[in-house]
Formats: sequence, C-alpha cells, structure tokens
Amino acid sequence: MNTTLRTGTLLALLGSAWLRGPFQNLRHHLARLGRLPRHRAFARVAWHDQLRHFTGSVQPVDGACRQRAHATAEWLVRAWEATPDDGISEGYFPCDPAEYPPSVPGWRPSCPESPGAVPLPSPGWRPSCPESTGAVLASLLDYALRFSDAVMRERVLAMARWAADLQRPSGAIQTTPDSSRSMPLLTTGQMLHGFAALLEHEPDLRIEQAARRAADFLLTRLKVEEQTPPSLRTLQANQVLMAWGLYRFGMQNGIPGYRDAALRLARNTLTLQQENGWFARNDPARQSAPRTLAIAQTLQGLLETGIASNDTTLIDAARRGTLPMVRLIRSDGFLPGRWRADWSHASSAACLTGSAQLSVVCFRLHQTLGDTTFLEAGHRLVDFLKGIQVLDGFDSPMHGALAGSFPLFFGPFQSAGFPSLASQNLLDALLLQDRILEVCE
Repeated sequence: MNTTLRTGTLLALLGSAWLRGPFQNLRHHLARLGRLPRHRAFARVAWHDQLRHFTGSVQPVDGACRQRAHATAEWLVRAWEATPDDGISEGYFPCDPAEYPPSVPGWRPSCPESPGAVPLPSPGWRPSCPESTGAVLASLLDYALRFSDAVMRERVLAMARWAADLQRPSGAIQTTPDSSRSMPLLTTGQMLHGFAALLEHEPDLRIEQAARRAADFLLTRLKVEEQTPPSLRTLQANQVLMAWGLYRFGMQNGIPGYRDAALRLARNTLTLQQENGWFARNDPARQSAPRTLAIAQTLQGLLETGIASNDTTLIDAARRGTLPMVRLIRSDGFLPGRWRADWSHASSAACLTGSAQLSVVCFRLHQTLGDTTFLEAGHRLVDFLKGIQVLDGFDSPMHGALAGSFPLFFGPFQSAGFPSLASQNLLDALLLQDRILEVCE
C-alpha cells in the first residue's frame, strides 16, 4: 500500500483535525489575531494588555467609583444603541469574522435572500443577546435609581419589553433571537430577575405577565428535575443563580410555590458542595476546571436567595465557597480564571467577568456578616478591574468597557473582546463599592 500522502490529502486531514476540540479554538484565536492589524485602537489595547499581564504591571485604581460607574453605564448604553432593536449587544468583538460570529449560535447576516435573518448590528458589535439583556436590566435600573436618571429608566423598560416579545409560549426566554434555538434555564432565570427588579419600581402589566410566564416555566422545569433520579439530573450548580429571581418574584406576588421551588433548588445545590467549599458539576463547558464566572454565579445565587429568605445555611455555604478564592487573590487583585477541585488554579489568565461577579459576592458577604476579610477582598478585586477598564475617549467603542478576560486574547471567557456581561458585573461592583465607601466617610 502506498503510504505517501499527496499534499492536498495531508492538508485535508489536518483540516479535519483542526475542526475538533482545542484545535478548533486555537485556529479561531489565530484567525482573530490575523485580523488585529485592521483595528489599530483595539490592537493597541490588546498588546498593552498582553504586556501588563506578562510583567504583572497592572496598577490598581483606588476610589473613582462614580466616575468609573458612569463610564461603565455609558458603555452599556452604547451596547444597546449598537443593535437595531432594544436588546443589549452581546459585546464588542471587532476581530470576529464579519460573516458569522461563532459564539452566537443561529446568527445570520441580514440580506433579502435570507428570510427571517437577524438585522446587522453596528460594525464590531455582536447581535442582541437576551441573557446579557436580562442581566443588564437590574444593573442599569440600580444605576438609574442611584443617580436619579429618568432617561435610563426608560431605556431599561424598552429592553424589558424587547425581551418579553422574545418569550416563547412555554414562558422560556430565547438565548438568541433565532427561534430555532433551545432555551436554557439560566437565561430565563436571568431575565426573570431583571423583570422582578423592574416591577418593584415600574409597574407594567406586559412585563408582569411575561415574568409570571417565565416563573411558571422555571417551576415546571424544576419539578421535572426533582422527579429525575439524582444520577440523571442535568442541572448545573451555577444554575442556582435563577433561584434568586424566582424567589424575588414570589415575594413580590405572595406566591409560595415560586419561593418554595427556589429554596428547594438552592438546598439541592448544597448537596454538590464538598468539605473544602468546592461545588461539583459547575461548568458544563469544562467540569474539571470551571471558570471563575461559573463559581461566582453559584455563590451569588446561594447568597442572595439565602439573604432574601433569611436562610443562614445558604449564606454559610456561599461563605465557605468564597473563602478559598479570597485567600488566593493576589495583592494587586489578580485572580486566576479557572480552578480545580482542590482550589489550585488551572489558568494563568483571569476571567474578569467572574472576578467582577465575585467582588459583588464579597461585598454582599461583608454587608451580611460584617466580616472585613470579604470587604478587603472585594476592594482588591474591583480596584484591579478599574486598572484594566478601558478609558479610551468617549468616541471609542471601548471607552468604559471591561474585557472578558485578561489578557485580552487567549483568556478563559469570551476573549478578544468586551462582553456586556463583564461590564454589567463591573457596574454592580462599582455601585456597591460606592455605597460602602459612602457609609465609611
């Protein structure tokens, strides 16, 4: 048999290998690096990021909470204005291929030959993302209330109504505007929390009906999960984040069924916690080394549900899951982006989105328990993030944004761009830090 391969055959075999597993990711990263020279401002930020990561020279920023919060909120408004509808863009990723952003399943460029195509957002911006929009709702509303911004409140209401229009008859909120995609529970839970936050200040029948349908959907799915043998259950630990919104909406409406279901979900999540505070089954993308973001989502879901229900067991579980990471935050605020079950880090890059969400957990633990260990950790994390946040002039699409990972390329979460979830979590952290420092003055 002739073992000599022609060049074309060899390239075809190599090409098929590139399409699998980590090789596909590597090829995707290299392709984005190849587009970097076309975007000079973005390239400058990316190379500066890489240099600071290599030399460990990020300068944490003390104070300036309000200035940074205003810049972050303005960037989120820019992410809203970048889309042709009232949803928030998934983020700014100028090195994505123009014809198909690979992290947005079902996205199609708008053209007459493509019925039902999603309209194009502004260049460099990804299409509207319901999950991001749901998370941003409560954050921008909190900002609007904090600074008496009536225009921002109107924007939040428009975002909520856009999301309500995406709701399926089952009550689920779509992951993307493409109706052919499946609906994860976490997206619906995120949106329900945003709806509940809005309804506390802006009574709206359309939003209330959408919130009730979303709550009913979650209730139905959770009942199915509870009736499934433990070995066959599909819920991940970080999906406990949806318990917060479900409990909050149940409190608003006086419906015990919603509150009870949220508490059962939270308490069932405790069965996944180990003695060292670790939660098993926490990141479907990589169970052996979940991202900081997935861990922070689990902790925030348990903590906020525990605070709302006055359940000290849930609060203590969040404390035990947070403390190991707090002890490993570097003095400048850097925190690795992936972890193993023994709390050794599995990445030299940071998941900034997760660091921001963890800082919120730390501040809330301090407010609840009075433990200054968590207060100091929260400040370290946020001050580091302020040192990473881009302040590049108001006209820049990056001004006020936080990257998904540090360094910008090859990180553990939405690298090579600025996801809206990162800035949303940063805004929450900045508003909390501002309130805490205000009390201390």
